[in-house]
Amino acid sequence: MSWHVLAATAAAIAFRYKSDTPERPKVKAFIGACPHSLEMKPMPIEPTWVLAGDPQARAASHSTAEDDCATTGVWECTAGEFRWYFHWDETVVILEGEVHVTADDGTQRTLTAGDVAYFKGRTWATWRIDAYLKKVAFIRRPFPKPIAMLFRLRNLLLAKRRVGISA
Repeated sequence: MSWHVLAATAAAIAFRYKSDTPERPKVKAFIGACPHSLEMKPMPIEPTWVLAGDPQARAASHSTAEDDCATTGVWECTAGEFRWYFHWDETVVILEGEVHVTADDGTQRTLTAGDVAYFKGRTWATWRIDAYLKKVAFIRRPFPKPIAMLFRLRNLLLAKRRVGISA
């Protein structure tokens, strides 16, 4: 009898806790938008990062993953040269203009409309924009190293299992 009372109490508390907790808005399953239709807002570049010119940046958010570990947005900037710190992993697709990028390891590349580039999180790069640049940015928070190692181990085990199945 006491187990029934305990179970009923636990169920009532769980139900009450769930119904009192405000539900977080769900991320839509599909979000489509033209990059030119998003509302761009000023996103000033850290003044100490600016090396030359007066680059003026603006950005708009397109979407954010439900776990807040990934976001997609549009970013544009006028002429100037600056250092940029990538807090998270970032993949960009250049929509308009061009940018001359120099990574900290000395790698250089000019990116123009249609080009795709990846920047590892926690790294710096120098950007030189001669006129104007517009890009789509896919930003992803990397997993902490222990969790990333677990995923790599999982992937390795799955790959070995697939090889064993197909052999």
